[in-house]
Amino acid sequence: MRMLVTGATGFVGQKLAHRLLGSGHEVFAMGRNEIVGKRLEQAGITFLKIDLSDEAAVIAACEKIDYVFHCGAFSSPWGEYEQFYKSNVLGTMHVIQGCKIHGVKRLIHVSTPSIYFQYDDRIDVKEDDPLPEHFANHYAETKYLAEKEIDKAYHEGLPVITIRPRAIFGPGDTAIIPRLIKVNEEKFIPLIHEGKARLDLTYVENVVDALLLCMNSPEETIGEKYNISNGEQVKLKEILETLFQTLDMPLRYKKVPYGVAFRLAELLEWVSRTFQNNKEPLLTKYTVSVISKTQTLNIEKAKKELGYEPKIIVNEGIELYAKWWKQQQS
Repeated sequence: MRMLVTGATGFVGQKLAHRLLGSGHEVFAMGRNEIVGKRLEQAGITFLKIDLSDEAAVIAACEKIDYVFHCGAFSSPWGEYEQFYKSNVLGTMHVIQGCKIHGVKRLIHVSTPSIYFQYDDRIDVKEDDPLPEHFANHYAETKYLAEKEIDKAYHEGLPVITIRPRAIFGPGDTAIIPRLIKVNEEKFIPLIHEGKARLDLTYVENVVDALLLCMNSPEETIGEKYNISNGEQVKLKEILETLFQTLDMPLRYKKVPYGVAFRLAELLEWVSRTFQNNKEPLLTKYTVSVISKTQTLNIEKAKKELGYEPKIIVNEGIELYAKWWKQQQS
């Protein structure tokens, strides 16, 4: 089969491209990072340096493709709305157009459970649970709008499946664990409610497993959305202790009341907008809430309908990340 992976120079996209290649498929990797693109080419993957905002190029990339995995997105807790909209909404519209024009067999779309987040505890969230009236940030809002475009395409006859993977980590992670390491090194990690918030994490190869399952899943899964996580509820403090112990690094944390941390984040955001050309602050209101509020997903639908079973548990994933991280430092 001929496979196209968007966002293939990103964290999940790279892993998926290599797995598809290893299964004997011809893989086309769309992305912007030429350094990663060169590494993909050395492995035998065709690299396409294309920005999702380039409508004509994205459409052309879908020609003679059997399956499209849309992993590309601008994912950040901070940034300008226009940047998010261009990548996440317009980019998805361009991918949909390419799939329609060239008769792609199936479009598998990577969304996010960030759309559920509403600054309070949410436990065992299901795919069809009510969404907040106002989204927590530009990323969540634009990923929701992208899902609406996917829904529209489905109703117009395009075979699509959407997954919503939660807090992806593992070797190659450039977001979650690196941010924690940076905050830990520069200041300290604020521990709110004594770190008792329960989190859902997802090891990256488990996400790839879910994506591959979407390729050959039954016809009744078309048009559906699936929560993906490790299915383990882990307490923040316990996972931080495990992580930094495995990294052989001292864990620096301070117990901070939620209100104090939230106001500090508000101040840092204001300083960023006013004096630092909107550079991402060390702490945002969204980040403070994510590490202090419990949010767990119900993944029974993915288990039942896709046959999804997380193979690598969180602790094993942390060990694999630590081993990789230490290799990068040496």
